[in-house]
Amino acid sequence: MMRHVKQGSAAGYTLIELLIVITIIGVLLGIAVVNFAGAPDQARKTAAEQEIRTMETALDMYRMHNAKYPSTEQGLKALVEKPADAKNWPENGYLKDKAVPADPWGNAYKYLNPGTHGNPIDVFSLGPDGREGGEDDIGNWNIGK
Repeated sequence: MMRHVKQGSAAGYTLIELLIVITIIGVLLGIAVVNFAGAPDQARKTAAEQEIRTMETALDMYRMHNAKYPSTEQGLKALVEKPADAKNWPENGYLKDKAVPADPWGNAYKYLNPGTHGNPIDVFSLGPDGREGGEDDIGNWNIGK
C-alpha cells in the first residue's frame, strides 16, 4: 500500500508580505523619531526654566531678609556664600545644594540687578548656543511664553 502525500502550498510568508511589514515598521519608526527628536531639547529648556524659577524665589527670600537683592557683582553666588553686607543670611544659604547650578548646557546662569527686561532683576540662561542675545535665551522675563 502506497500513501500519497498531498503537496500543497508551504506555510510561511511571501516576499511581498515581508516587504510590506518591513515598510510599515520603517514608517512607524520614522514617525516616532520625528516626534521624539525634540524631546531632549524641550527637557533641557524645561529644566532651565525650573532652575531659574527656583533661583528667582531664593533671590526674593534674600531680598525679604536683607531689604535688597544682591548686586550684579555679588551675583547668584550670594545665594550660597554670605556677602559682607548681608544682614540676615540663613546658615545653609538659600539654595538646597549649597551651589549655584550650571544650566542644562553646562554654562553658568547669568544675573543682573537691575534687570533689563522690565523686572527688578534678570536671571537667565544663554540657552543652547551659549551666546547672549537671540531667541534661545531663557530668562525670568520669558518663561512660559
